[in-house]
Amino acid sequence: MRFQKLDLNLLVVLDVLLEERSVSRAANRLNLSQSAVSGNLARLREFFDDDLLAQIGRSMVPTPLAESMAEPVRDILMQIQSTIETKPSFDPASATRSIRLHASDYVTEVLLARAIAKARALAPGIRVEIDFMDDMVLDRLGRGQVDFLLTPDNFTHPDHPKEKLFTDEHVVVVWEGNRQVGDAISFDQYMAMDHVQVRFGMKRSPSFDQWFMERFGYARKAAVFVPDFTTVPAMLVETDLLATMHARLAKQYVQRLPLRILPLPIEFPVLTEMIQWHRHFQRDPALLWFRQLLRECMAEQDL
Repeated sequence: MRFQKLDLNLLVVLDVLLEERSVSRAANRLNLSQSAVSGNLARLREFFDDDLLAQIGRSMVPTPLAESMAEPVRDILMQIQSTIETKPSFDPASATRSIRLHASDYVTEVLLARAIAKARALAPGIRVEIDFMDDMVLDRLGRGQVDFLLTPDNFTHPDHPKEKLFTDEHVVVVWEGNRQVGDAISFDQYMAMDHVQVRFGMKRSPSFDQWFMERFGYARKAAVFVPDFTTVPAMLVETDLLATMHARLAKQYVQRLPLRILPLPIEFPVLTEMIQWHRHFQRDPALLWFRQLLRECMAEQDL
């Protein structure tokens, strides 16, 4: 299809080229030969009268024009995709599609496990793909490569809609045999003891509690770093370590492991866990259904 003498199929190629910045990688993504992608790039260069991607050393670097086009081109393609994929109605019992989301292991444990069980009963043809959070999730949401992010409010994308899923508080958790603390812990004890802390991804991004502590200039004594929340409880057993955990998750683990929950000796802000989606899929019936399913699961849990 052509619009203003431009073959609109070339916009798909341009979008992938601007993301990959490599003809060979773009060819792999598009399932085309390198020569075909090179030919399409030549046609794009002729139409826009610009190199678009300039070879500098072993890298391809977007020109200023290409940089300015990247977001509008992606937005156009997302609008087309949402128009094509959004059906006028949704029947869970007969639907067959995938729902892709990013969430922490904490949210997976306290919410998604229950939601998946319910989804399997109501919509057996729906496939749910869950990936953990990493440093690129906001970019993937903006590019429409994921349907949902489930993340604390302060880590959401500024340009896309969101709604509150649930709130949670933080507590201190220790091994039940830890005799350094009684039924409560003072702030001085909390700061003096060795902690288990969570860091995410290659950039070692902090968890919400660590982000809060660092923001207000508190430096806890970290003795053990782990890559996810559900690893924390096992690190406490038979040690003198402590950890700051989400209350919902902590309550589940004290039923499985010999652990104790203590109140935090410092006032943390309430954690607000959000669900976020791309603005072009605001009215997708399948995604509306899944959001409602999550809300119902949280309501049942909070009864």
